[in-house]
Parts: sequence; C-alpha cells; structure tokens
Amino acid sequence: MKPDLPHKIAVVIPCYKVKNHIANVIAAIPDYVWRIYCVDDACPDGSGDLIRNTIRDPRLTLLAHDTNQGVGGAMVTGYKQALQDGAQIVVKIDGDGQMNPALIESFVRPILIGARDYTKGNRFYKVEDVRAMPGARLLGNGILSFMTKLSSGYWNLFDPNNGYTAIHAAILREMPLEKLSKRYFFESDFLFRLNTLRASVQDIPMSAIYGDEQSNLKISKIFFPFLAGHFRNLFKRIFYNYFLRDFNIASLELLLGITLLPFGIIFGIMQWHHSTVIGVEASPGTVMFSALPIILGVQFLLSFLQYDIESVPRASLHPRLQSQQL
Repeated sequence: MKPDLPHKIAVVIPCYKVKNHIANVIAAIPDYVWRIYCVDDACPDGSGDLIRNTIRDPRLTLLAHDTNQGVGGAMVTGYKQALQDGAQIVVKIDGDGQMNPALIESFVRPILIGARDYTKGNRFYKVEDVRAMPGARLLGNGILSFMTKLSSGYWNLFDPNNGYTAIHAAILREMPLEKLSKRYFFESDFLFRLNTLRASVQDIPMSAIYGDEQSNLKISKIFFPFLAGHFRNLFKRIFYNYFLRDFNIASLELLLGITLLPFGIIFGIMQWHHSTVIGVEASPGTVMFSALPIILGVQFLLSFLQYDIESVPRASLHPRLQSQQL
C-alpha cells in the first residue's frame, strides 16, 4: 500500500564497496520515494562511477567524498542534502543488497501517523531469521545490543547496529550531525543523541538477505572503540538526564548506590585482610557493617535501573517540533 501523500520521503544510501549490488538496490526502491541520495564515500571499487554512468533514475542525486569518511560521514552528507532539499522523512538503507527496499513503507508508517520519531530494523523477531544469521554476527549483535541499551537508554530496542532506519526531518534538524561518530559506531551514537532529545523510537521486524557481499566490519578492530564509545555515552546520558536537566528520586538512588556499594566492598576487603593478618575472626558487627552497605547499594542501583527502564521515551516529539520550526 502506498503511504499517504503528500510526504517527501527521501532515501540515503552510503556507498562503499557496493558496486555489485547498488544498481539492483536503487531499481527496487518504490515509486513513492521522492528522492534518492547515493553518497560515494571514496569507494575504491568505483561504485560512484557506476552510478553516474549507468543509472538513469530521475530521483537520483549522487554525492561524492574526496576521502573516505565512514558510514557516519556519508550519512551526515546525505542527511544534510535531504534536509536542504526539503525532505520530510529520510530513510537509510545500505547498498549491499541485504535490505529489502519494499519494506520502506513499514519504516515510514509509524512516523507518518505521528506515533514515532525514528524507526530502525530488527532482524531478531523471527526464529528462522536468527537461525540463518552467521554465529559470530549473532553473538556480536547480542553483546552490542545490551551495551547500546545501557548507553542509549532505549531498553525496548534490539539489533542496534541495524542500518535500516527512518527519521522525521523535524527530529533530524535537532540532531548535532557534526558531533556524530563517523565510523561504525554511528548507529549506536545516533540512538544516544536521540535519547538526549527524548525522541520516540520503534523497532521494525525485518529479514536480512545474506548473499556474496563482504562485511567491512571487523570485530577485532571495533571492539575497544565501541566499548569506549558506549561508556562515554552512558556517562553523558546519565549526567544529562539525571543531574543536568533534572534531579529526582532516581538521581538520589544512583548516588547512594555508587557510594554504598564500593564502600561496603572496600571496607569488607580491608577487614578481611586485617583479620587474616592478626589471626582473629571479624566480629558479627564488623561483618554486618560491611554487608549492609553492599546490600543497600545493590538495591539502590536496581531501583535506579528500573526507573531508567520505565523512562524510555514513548511520546512522539516531532509534532511539537514541527510547530516550533514553522
């Protein structure tokens, strides 16, 4: 079914080593899509030249980088051009043929009806799809998903590095595009920035198509940068949401938790060492003085975590932003 119009739906495709697939991807994009932006991210295989010389879709605009900037850099270029041209909803799909363009309506529909600000794909809804996924990719996605839940605050999402997304232009205008990670951490960093805006996000079930494409993502190269990025965003999000913009019961629970738990552990270790040295067992009071802060600290942290989970943004933000931006 064709989405309700008039709506200017644009598609941005970062192009890097997708020469064998990009033509079929563009050909499969539905007619209701208003503009298509392909960003040649200094592809060494000549993806940009192929697009320029062989594809004659009137909706197509080719943007090119002189040097490779990564998927994040390519998307920032495409997003800026789409906003400049007046797009109302911007969809991101990859050029490697793993994402079915026929699903674009499923991604834009929640935004069109005002229910969500941003949608992203999730390849883990169907058991059959999970079984078809390579084992290493399955394990990596599970770990990255939990890390992203912590750092972004979107506890209701999974498959965070799924590159099939859609966003309302009013939200995109509020995003600090120049601050976004330019490499593979882009999708996770994007979710963190959405949470600071309190944008509503929804997973869209989808199936990936695995063919002969080669992934440019190497776990050994991205593990530590991803870990550092998630810790950095976690601390930023906690500071922004619970101390800078607000101070509530969850803020107090967090402060008590991170104070009492380390105190109890350190005091307990010191008393255990002291008892070992002098050969005298610690008194029940000493044991309780160590155990009680640990128990209370864990309880306070669990209470904070429950509050954080229940605070996932659910109300759509873009209708209010649209009225302010007019």
